[in-house]
Amino acid sequence: MNTSSSNLKVAVVGATGMVGQTMLQVLEQRRFPVGELLPVASAKSMGRTVAFHGKEIPVMSMEDALAARPNVALFSAGGSVSLEWAPRFAEVGTTVVDNSSAWRMSAHHKLVVPEVNGASLSGEDMIIANPNCTTMQLVMCLKPIHDQWTIRRGVVNTYQSVTGTGQAAVAQLEAERQGLEAQRVYPHPIHNNCLPHCDDFQDNGYTREEMKVHHETKKIMGDDAIQLSCTAVRVPVMGGHSESVFLELDRDFELSEVRKALGAFPGVVVEDEPHRERYPMPLHAQGKDEVFVGRLRRDLDHPRGLHLWIVSDNLRKGAATNTVQIAEHLHGAGRWS
Repeated sequence: MNTSSSNLKVAVVGATGMVGQTMLQVLEQRRFPVGELLPVASAKSMGRTVAFHGKEIPVMSMEDALAARPNVALFSAGGSVSLEWAPRFAEVGTTVVDNSSAWRMSAHHKLVVPEVNGASLSGEDMIIANPNCTTMQLVMCLKPIHDQWTIRRGVVNTYQSVTGTGQAAVAQLEAERQGLEAQRVYPHPIHNNCLPHCDDFQDNGYTREEMKVHHETKKIMGDDAIQLSCTAVRVPVMGGHSESVFLELDRDFELSEVRKALGAFPGVVVEDEPHRERYPMPLHAQGKDEVFVGRLRRDLDHPRGLHLWIVSDNLRKGAATNTVQIAEHLHGAGRWS
């Protein structure tokens, strides 16, 4: 975003966490018009500061941020915090963009990826949900495919960065890599290992993470007929999430046309030259806002089956960047003019 106006009062709730810190970077890099930053953190972080535009800004309490009546509050502090505080901010006229799971499947709240369904937002939306990071990068590639060929069914296998769990998970991985005793966030070591276990297991045998992909995709895409099953795996990587996706389409397709549709979609970059060893990798996606897609192949047996490989930095587009993009979309629509 490129604008010369700098008059918005912006709260970042959870400003000292991994996603909160990334939000601050994204706000700076995308030149969001922040006139006053209100960094909010828990009581244990009082006395700390956060860096923003070359200044150290003291963190504040939720009560003080609420009293300041910001134009917009970007939340990344967990579901319980959002359930308690997001309505209170909305009551004083603050637009809340929430990165937790608190409001995602609420029938009364929008679940938004601006490139996919940003047009659904209206002036009445005061609490807007940010999707799960895994779903986020997935729907960026599903949307242009669904629009032209209609997705009937899909199978998604994810390979998820430890950054999706937070700072303690990164610390566990780094300690294990050095052969040190680590405080475990995961039930098993993550170094040199893969855990088919992201979030809690449900009665149906799927984890909450896997069910988020199933349910959130339908809501964002606006089509309950899309059937997706997911297996989510935590891997010892810090650059971003990767997804192996198989889709059954309703209509015949040419791979060249699929590449063209994906490449034309805002925020999607096609890296599909395997003969030149060019394909998406979390090592290259780290720190970038785009969603990268490659390894496009027709299924060997299903005539309308399509395989693709999707990678994105889960802290950027998967969380912080999308949150800021929602605020950008609202600002561009005149929300705070």
